[in-house]
Amino acid sequence: MIVFAEVECILYEGQSLKAKRSVIKPVLAKLRKELNVAVTELDYHNLWQRTKFGIVTISNDKIHAEQVVQEALRIIDTYPTLERTITNVEEV
Repeated sequence: MIVFAEVECILYEGQSLKAKRSVIKPVLAKLRKELNVAVTELDYHNLWQRTKFGIVTISNDKIHAEQVVQEALRIIDTYPTLERTITNVEEV
């Protein structure tokens, strides 16, 4: 089972692309380290206050894969410097 999430976020303290990276890099690193998911920035590379993450996990158990993605969303929500706005989760 493959579960994929596209997550759009607004970054409130983004004053430059460098500031944006300083917010995004710890989020991506934490998701990779704690959940062992594949995650990357999919869109809005040149916008300071907006980003879109792609998160994917693979498991032989559908429920486990869904739980991993939901935990990833919970972790993103713990960061006060960004707000999750649009989230699409798909199962393959």
